[in-house]
Amino acid sequence: MNLHKKSLVWILLAAMGAILSGCSSHTSKDSSIPWSRPANWEGQMPGMPGGQGQGR
Repeated sequence: MNLHKKSLVWILLAAMGAILSGCSSHTSKDSSIPWSRPANWEGQMPGMPGGQGQGR
C-alpha cells in the first residue's frame, strides 16, 4: 500500500471515530422543561406588577 492510500485510510478512520463519538450526551443534569408552556411572566403588561399572566 502506498503512502497516499495509508493516509486516506487513517483520515477515514479518524472521521468515522469523530462521527460515531458525537458531541453531546444525555446526563442527569439535563432538565425536562416543557418548552411548549409559556413562562409565568409571559402575558403580563410590561412594567406593570402582577401575579399571574392572562388566562391563568
